Amino acid sequence: MGKPTGFLELPRQDRTYAPAGDRVRHYKEFVNPLSDGAIAKQGGRCMDCGIPFCHTACPVNNMIPDWNDLVWNRDWKEACDNLHSTNNFPEFTGRVCPAPCEAACTLNIEDQPVTIKTIECAIVDKGWENHWIKPQIARVKTDKKIAVIGSGPAGMACAQQLARAGHKVSLYEKNRRIGGLLRYGIPDFKMEKSLIDRRVRQMEQEGVTFWTSMEVGKDIQAHKIVEHYDAVVLAGGAEKPRDLPIPGRNLKGIHFAMDYLTQQNRRNAGEPLPNIKDIVASGKKVVVIGGGDTGSDCIGTAFRQRAVSVTQLEIMPKPPVKVNKGTTWPNWPHIFRTSTSQEEGADREFSVATTEFIGDEDGNVEAIRMHQVDANFNKIEGSEYEMDADLVLLAMGFTNPVKEGLLEQLSVALDDRGNVKAPTTNYKTNLPKVFVAGDMRRGQSLVVWAIREGRQAAQAVDEYLMGKSDLPR
Repeated sequence: MGKPTGFLELPRQDRTYAPAGDRVRHYKEFVNPLSDGAIAKQGGRCMDCGIPFCHTACPVNNMIPDWNDLVWNRDWKEACDNLHSTNNFPEFTGRVCPAPCEAACTLNIEDQPVTIKTIECAIVDKGWENHWIKPQIARVKTDKKIAVIGSGPAGMACAQQLARAGHKVSLYEKNRRIGGLLRYGIPDFKMEKSLIDRRVRQMEQEGVTFWTSMEVGKDIQAHKIVEHYDAVVLAGGAEKPRDLPIPGRNLKGIHFAMDYLTQQNRRNAGEPLPNIKDIVASGKKVVVIGGGDTGSDCIGTAFRQRAVSVTQLEIMPKPPVKVNKGTTWPNWPHIFRTSTSQEEGADREFSVATTEFIGDEDGNVEAIRMHQVDANFNKIEGSEYEMDADLVLLAMGFTNPVKEGLLEQLSVALDDRGNVKAPTTNYKTNLPKVFVAGDMRRGQSLVVWAIREGRQAAQAVDEYLMGKSDLPR
């Protein structure tokens, strides 16, 4: 633990943000980090709680009290090593993870949890700054060849772990650059992509071979990959978006959120856009349908593109500001939260169902028709109304992996939700030497779950190939 009485003496302090009026002028990160001294004090707030529920709340099982204590004692390098023992990419999770560990912190019973996410990010950033994070090159190489298909956080974590076990790993990515939705879905203002590039360079030195602009199932047949390698890991994510098939859906100006976000990330990176129409919010009244993180990312991007207004619609009722900790803690509480993007000026409406898109004579969307719903999502009579909309972004989540191409060619077994079927005991599919990890197996989820599954799948593959494995799960 940190300071024995730290949680009594030291108030919670977290990172702050640049003013909204300043940060919407660019796509860079806008977090104001805490000083080393302030971070150390926050680590000192970690109490001797007996059962650290933060462990079980964290999907990668970070040893949070351990590195809190190390930071309190200013042993930053040991904290960095400890952090990396369970998490390949803490600079990713330290920026975009929603921090279920903080919700489970014992001090959260009083709404004053340890600033775990901020401490995590500070540790890894200091590790890079001081050149403590180096390639971990396997001393003994094997002759086993492994293909990992999909370079999101699950694929990256899996590939890195297998390379460190001494195997020859090839990581396939359909886009021009590595990172999956970390690169193309998450806006730069939440996580700058130089962080991914830095990890790619590390992985290259560790022996991972990257094949970009190579879509397995299209540019190369899936069965050829399976034939060529000793093991194959499917880590392609869950990219099929949930649609809204209502009247007017075919009007121009209605797009899936990920198509919109990907375009802007490509612009920021200087990548050429596919031969499709630009989706830009400049000068438009934007409506985002869906109240989750993807919808929030659309809001922040739209404001940076100088949208006239942005409104976010959510069919769920507005959550309570506070919950009864006696019945919810240490589980993730369903409470009203406001993201940094929403703080930048978005209007938010809850308990609303969209029933029709209304277009002008040229086939462009110009309004949407809605009504309010009760707690059971039944229509409240007489609650119909319309809202102007020049650009509508559908951000209602993802249903399952895309089946065309890779999964279709392999004829891999799927579960009831359309995800690739495999147990977490060994991550094996129904096909010989084919494994699966991340959103492609579990469905749409968090980056931290993807890293966990990538690591565990790597351990399963290593054991399958070698008969045993020293890789951690």
